[in-house]
Amino acid sequence: MDQYSHDPLSAPDEDGAHNRQESRDSLFLMADFRVVGGSEVRPLRVRNLSAGGLMAELQGGLEQGLRVEFDVRGIGWVPGQVAWSAAGRIGVAFDQQIDPLLARKPVGQGAQTPTFVKPIFGRPLR
Repeated sequence: MDQYSHDPLSAPDEDGAHNRQESRDSLFLMADFRVVGGSEVRPLRVRNLSAGGLMAELQGGLEQGLRVEFDVRGIGWVPGQVAWSAAGRIGVAFDQQIDPLLARKPVGQGAQTPTFVKPIFGRPLR
């Protein structure tokens, strides 16, 4: 077998960083992140999200193994560690599984539709 072969019956890696068997939800979502122990919160773009981690765009990347936390809409702060970093993107393995569908739920819970999103109908022609 070469280095690119994959045996589906083999045990997954212990650290979970290379476990790509769960489905990922491709999306475009803004989230905040911070390095664990740090106070600076920075925004980034999440490109895909799964129960076990995410991939995000981050200019300059981060060091592999660095402990981080992400404030994911609909979920809250989720801790994990950087699994890989390359070409302005990072992959993060979460410490615990999340429900990625919660990030897709609508944000507003209002009872009324705001005026600015209602369709404007002209007066009927006579």
